[in-house]
Amino acid sequence: MSAFAANSLLCRAALGAGLLDAATFTTLRLVSGALALAVLAGGGRPRGGGHGSWASAAALFGYALAFSLAYVRIPAAVGALLLFGAVQATMIGWALLSGERPRSREWLGLVTALAGLVVLARPGLAAPDPLGSGLMIASGACWGVYSLRGRTATDPLRANAGHFSRAVPMALLASLAFLAVSAPRLTLEGGLLAVASGAITSGVGYALWFAALRGLTATQAAIVQLTVPPLAAAGAVVFLGERLTFRLAVAGALILGGVGLAVGSRRRSGPGDR
Repeated sequence: MSAFAANSLLCRAALGAGLLDAATFTTLRLVSGALALAVLAGGGRPRGGGHGSWASAAALFGYALAFSLAYVRIPAAVGALLLFGAVQATMIGWALLSGERPRSREWLGLVTALAGLVVLARPGLAAPDPLGSGLMIASGACWGVYSLRGRTATDPLRANAGHFSRAVPMALLASLAFLAVSAPRLTLEGGLLAVASGAITSGVGYALWFAALRGLTATQAAIVQLTVPPLAAAGAVVFLGERLTFRLAVAGALILGGVGLAVGSRRRSGPGDR
């Protein structure tokens, strides 16, 4: 989750300052992620379905592009609420449709964590940009699909390597399409931020996330991701010089407490506890 939070910080640092455009950021992010994962995977032949798929690659690309485009138009607080609200709706909705029934403590943990997320994002909720909001909701839905599909990966490293490599041509085509609208922007600082986001906090971070997914239900995997907004906010305090507030402390406590309640319930409860 720390890697996911770092992605938000890196993206905002690059796009918020106009260091490069959203399409270029997305392309550099996916290309660098694909290269890093190819090196880590050792170039060996994928095993047992761990080679990735075009469907997962499309979900990854949709998430990454919509994420970048949205953060050009909306602030981080609103984006966090919309993104992870969409993730919850996608993953928990699918869990319910597929017959998974969260325990009562998981529901309580979800409500508590969502309350903390609202507290965290509340000052930025007034009249968000409609297009930016729609893009972030779409990004969250794509990430929810990517995470759900990742639960079946038998080789997380090679699975993500395959997904990233398949997403690269999609990103290149998107960059070409954006050329018809406006000229690309690229600075050295912006490029380095995009590469760091792709190679480290996306490529390596997502492989670790796929490994963790194997020990979580779909509901728990959705709820765990609610830790990202307070982690991102804390990172902004440390690295971007933003002020630590009482609101941030309360929101962080609610979110982390709710996640702990939801995830810990699996070990404390018997199989019949609902």
